[in-house]
Amino acid sequence: MLIIKNVKIHTAVNPDAFVGDILIKDGKISQIGENLSDKDAEVFDAAGMDVYPGFIDVHTHIGMFGFSAPMSQDDVDLYDRCTPQQRGIDAINPEEPSFLGAVEAGVTCVCVGPGSVGCIAGTHLAMKTRGFRVDDMVIKDPVAMKVAFGENPKKASKDPISTRMAIASTIRDMLFQAKEYLQLKQAGKQPKYDPKLEALIPVIQKQIPLKAHAHRKDDIFTAIRIAKECDVRLTLEHTTDCGGIAQALAEAGYPVAVGPFFSQPKKSENQTSDPANVVRLIEAGCRVSVMTDSPIVAQKYLPLCAGLLMREGLDAFRALQTITLNPARHLGIDHRVGSIEVGKDADLVIARGCPMEMTVKPEAVFINGERVYEKQTRGSN
Repeated sequence: MLIIKNVKIHTAVNPDAFVGDILIKDGKISQIGENLSDKDAEVFDAAGMDVYPGFIDVHTHIGMFGFSAPMSQDDVDLYDRCTPQQRGIDAINPEEPSFLGAVEAGVTCVCVGPGSVGCIAGTHLAMKTRGFRVDDMVIKDPVAMKVAFGENPKKASKDPISTRMAIASTIRDMLFQAKEYLQLKQAGKQPKYDPKLEALIPVIQKQIPLKAHAHRKDDIFTAIRIAKECDVRLTLEHTTDCGGIAQALAEAGYPVAVGPFFSQPKKSENQTSDPANVVRLIEAGCRVSVMTDSPIVAQKYLPLCAGLLMREGLDAFRALQTITLNPARHLGIDHRVGSIEVGKDADLVIARGCPMEMTVKPEAVFINGERVYEKQTRGSN
């Protein structure tokens, strides 16, 4: 049990911060108020400091890229263009050093899964960034089925696809096959077991969305077209070429994750990547999350990615939401994380100022109410 006292609380729900106390019991936020006390509670006096919800990265491959050897990357299958049956959870190494950097930066939750070489690559999960065994770090698995449009599936696979038309038709065909497969099962006719089609049933039943890698405008609209044709849920990922279609995306209503834009663009399709475009999406009414696509951008720089939106004129509250409440809603885990509210996981970041600013680093980070990082003991956890 823990009480964080006299701290300025940024809930990510209300724009106005306030000074108060937070009581943590059994890893959850139990009370928020003034002059809270409990004789059994440890006290963390945070006078003069600010507290934020733990930061959430909506799109990463952390733990799937190893640092020990060139062949230790486990985020893509190079030999099959459609692998919906593959699960990100089976390739995550919680001891990868990036997790420590994430924790020290206040990133307490990430969405992780396979990359964008295959047209249909497999499932992503949402997980905490501190733990020994990935099964004990999971918040929700799966959260989405990864699909990819554009340059990556055209160029990277050992079984390459030559055109964008072929990518779209491959995804569309697999989804319609999964519909027919499910209809047979529901009619009591047991089809021959197909692991790929089985894995797509949660998508067809709208339990999880397609997580659509799409940079270029035309790829974004193709993803939307397929989602409508197949009557499935959709989240739009990357969307770096979004500057001229902000209003159209707002009207479409799909959650949008944008990035990476903290590094030099490496492909022709994301040359227009610009944090100013992200601000345009938000101002148009899109629900936007910022992503690192780690390891493309180091996980620890997620708060600074949100800070670049402030540099483009976005207010601090809405910038904070792009790495807290918006990604939690994007992933369907906002009942547990993404804001400072009673009943939610006690994932908290304490800092002297705003961690989205270049000069501010977290003083302490909590995951499930456990203090997993303190600035003065850096490197000991």
